[in-house]
Amino acid sequence: MKLKIDNELLAEEFFENTHLLGIVAPVKGYQFVWHLNQQLGLNFRLNNSLEIELRKKTRNYFFEIYEHQIPRSCMFYYLYHNQYNGEYLLPEFKHLDFLWLIKGDDMPKEEVQSLQQSIKQISFVQLVNEMTNEKIKNKQHLIF
Repeated sequence: MKLKIDNELLAEEFFENTHLLGIVAPVKGYQFVWHLNQQLGLNFRLNNSLEIELRKKTRNYFFEIYEHQIPRSCMFYYLYHNQYNGEYLLPEFKHLDFLWLIKGDDMPKEEVQSLQQSIKQISFVQLVNEMTNEKIKNKQHLIF
C-alpha cells in the first residue's frame, strides 16, 4: 500500500487565515530586515530551521526565511527571500524580491493595508501588493 501526500489539502490548511504580500525591494535580505526592524519596530530574525530547500537541475537552492512573532498573540510574520543564485521560490513572480506571509490569527483587511503602507515608506521599497492564493502556482514551495 502506498501513502500519497495530498499537496492541495496541505497547502489549503497551511494558507488558512493567512495574507501574502509580494514586495519589490532590490536589496539583500539582511538589509531589508534591518530596515523593517528599525522603522516598523519589529524583531525579524533569520530562522535556519525554516529554510526552504529546492532541488532543480541536480542543484540545491536554499531560500532564507526570517520570522517575527507578534507579542501576546498567535500571529507570525514570515519573510521569504524569493531568489537564490538565479532560481526563484515562486518562478511565476520573478519580479518580486520578497514574500511576506502573515499567519495565525486572522488579520483585519485594514491592518493588512496599514502594514503595506508602512512597508512602502522604506526608501528602497518599490512595490508592495497583496497576493491572492489563486494566482500562486507553486504555493507548496512556501510550506515549511
